[in-house]
Parts: sequence; C-alpha cells; structure tokens
Amino acid sequence: MLIASYNPSSLGDVLITVIHEDTAQQRIDKKGNIVRIRAVDTDKILGYNFFNVSKIIGSLDEKGQVKLNNSQVAGLNAALTEAGFEDELVIDNEPKFVVGYVEEISEHPDSDHLHITKTRVDNGDLLQIVCGAPNIEQGQTVVVAKVGAMMPSGQIIWPGKLRGVPSEGMICSARELSLPNAPEKRGILVLSHEKYAVGKEFVF
Repeated sequence: MLIASYNPSSLGDVLITVIHEDTAQQRIDKKGNIVRIRAVDTDKILGYNFFNVSKIIGSLDEKGQVKLNNSQVAGLNAALTEAGFEDELVIDNEPKFVVGYVEEISEHPDSDHLHITKTRVDNGDLLQIVCGAPNIEQGQTVVVAKVGAMMPSGQIIWPGKLRGVPSEGMICSARELSLPNAPEKRGILVLSHEKYAVGKEFVF
C-alpha cells in the first residue's frame, strides 16, 4: 500500500507517504531531505516524508491525495537509495473509491443503530462493512471507500472494529465525499443501478 499527500499551503514542498497505519510510539530516522517513520514495537516502516520533493520528482499540481505514477515512484526510490535507505516504495494503482452493491445486511449484535453489511466491490470481492447510516438497505448501489482510501478530510480508511465487529472499509455519504450540494441529513449516498456499474472506480 502506498498513500501520498501534498499540501504546500500548510506544509511546504513536502510529500507525505503512508505505508502502514500509525502507531502510538514511533521512531524517526532522518537522512538528508527524507524522514522515515517506523513503529517502535515492531520496527515496521509506517511511511516517509520527502522534503523539497519538487527537486526529486518535479512540481506537483495536486493538493491533498496524490496518485503517483511509475516515474514518480521510481524517482522517490532513487532518492531513498541516494540518501542511504535500503527500502523501496511499491506503486499502488488499485482504485480505493469504488461502486459497491449491498448484498446482505444484518443487525449489529451490540448496537441499536449499526448494521453489518456484505458489500460486493471490484475484483468480485465481498467486504464486511459496518455501517451506521439510517438509510442503509439491502440491494443498494453505493460508494465504498476501501482500506487505503484517503477521504477529502484527510482521514485514511484502515481495517477496524465497530463495537467488536470487524469492518473493512466505509460506505460513504455525499457529505463525506465533499460532493457539491451534499444534503445535511445523515445517510449514505445511494447511486442509480442504471448509471453506475458495480466494481468500477467512483471518480469525484
């Protein structure tokens, strides 16, 4: 997994890359313009911060999440090697926001408002996603933020548990996707069966 974000107005010319979920205790290694972040307990690499990144891969037009191409990832890896880091970033082109279909829905055993869904996404995968939206129903076509998705708010979707039940993603509302004219009322975004094919990337 490789998640990248760029926000020059608040952070300057810094590309933040995330490989694994944050941990409470972290260790920092800095070499030149690159900072590596690792988990203290497992020594797992959590990500890298590339300072003056425009000198490494050229200017970035995006603000927020950045979809890196092969050439850009190769440039970052060359910079890692030059700085003395032995690690390598692996490009991740799999779509993280996809059209899903709610095949099954059941009540959460420890909540009066949460539901457990079995939702079909791309590659034929069936994900268990816990959803608290009041309008969730079986048979809906929806937008799924899969594990590794970065929401417009900057939140990254990781595997988790809601009231003890595992959940592998999030079924999104229009407001969570920052869509124009999103309703203030709580509820997921329900898509048209005719216009949206299950498993396709949802571009917004």
